Amino acid sequence: MSGSEQELRQALAEIARIADRASRHLGHDHGPHGDRHEDQGVTTGPDIGCVPRQLPERLLVKAAQTATRINPANGLNIAAMAGLGLNGGIMDPLRIAVLTAKYWGPQPRQVTVSFMESTPSDLRARIVSHLNAWNRAGGCISFVETRGTGQVRISRGGGGYWSYLGTDILHIPPSQQTMNLEGFTMNTPDSEYRRVIRHEAGHTLGFPHEHMRKELIDRLDRQKVYDYFWRTQRWDRATVDQQVLTPLNDRSIMGTPPDQDSLMCYQLPGSITRDGQPIRGGFDINATDAAFCGRIYPKSGAAAGASPNGLDSEDDAMPTGTASNTEAWDPGDDVEPNEAFFH
Repeated sequence: MSGSEQELRQALAEIARIADRASRHLGHDHGPHGDRHEDQGVTTGPDIGCVPRQLPERLLVKAAQTATRINPANGLNIAAMAGLGLNGGIMDPLRIAVLTAKYWGPQPRQVTVSFMESTPSDLRARIVSHLNAWNRAGGCISFVETRGTGQVRISRGGGGYWSYLGTDILHIPPSQQTMNLEGFTMNTPDSEYRRVIRHEAGHTLGFPHEHMRKELIDRLDRQKVYDYFWRTQRWDRATVDQQVLTPLNDRSIMGTPPDQDSLMCYQLPGSITRDGQPIRGGFDINATDAAFCGRIYPKSGAAAGASPNGLDSEDDAMPTGTASNTEAWDPGDDVEPNEAFFH
């Protein structure tokens, strides 16, 4: 095949990907690749895109045990258990699992990265560099490419943008990706690398969505939110409750002030807020994000932050998975984390 024929095929493949993505976003209020539109005279952000993946229910307890072994601060404290109430002195293991955080712990750590599809070396290096933006911002966790099977496994195939949360990636079968970056190429704008890849890296580090802070959720008109996400994402009420309307406990993210400009915050239009003003959302790691990362994952010589949990009641639980964002595979493919990873 001549060079010109190969370039033509690559161009046609890129056109096909763009057309497919556009067809799946027809009728959405936001463009599929960071396009901005006006909402009541205010420029709002790009398509939601990201829905963090959840483990199958059968793995929730094991994943909680893994998270707590890696970082004991992920576990529930006594006050949280008392606040939830015990049934005959025994707490439901699934409730413990749901309330367990997924942070990797304050010790410096390298997380290995591999790619599911054949990926050019310059593209691999560019993606890994953006994953490491959190490390450059002040965290002690770094991502390194491996020739073998990585703990983070990236696909650029269909399915949009998503990642599993924190230490949950250790329970994903090696044949499946832990992060999806649909359609990313060297031609993708750098703004999308900052907005999407750094956001998904935040989830891999265990960071939840910032828009689920109570102060931001209180600004939303619930019925308008249901209508909006059904119209734009085809999310049912249960998915909207889980992904948008279930508040996080402030202490679960160590009490940092709510930040609508955080990279981990959705862009939400003024048409669904009570005051008509949009929740702006972030397009890159900002100062608040960097400060939080530095507290959870302090560099050598810095003081580690307090326990990231401290949940008080059932209302403060991290939301559980729904059919829309829970991956399924044969139980025979379940994996146990490598024991060496705990040392």
